[in-house]
Amino acid sequence: MSKEDILSRFNDKRQKCIVYTRVMGYHRPVESFNIGKTGEHRERKQFKE
Repeated sequence: MSKEDILSRFNDKRQKCIVYTRVMGYHRPVESFNIGKTGEHRERKQFKE
């Protein structure tokens, strides 16, 4: 079963996830970013210390 099949099968049980990130000392939801900031957020690299 592919990923798309699984997602479509359980689409009615899914809920929206709000992603927060720290910007200039504040935690803000990514969905409220403008186009430039959204693009910058997508280019960020995640790492573990």
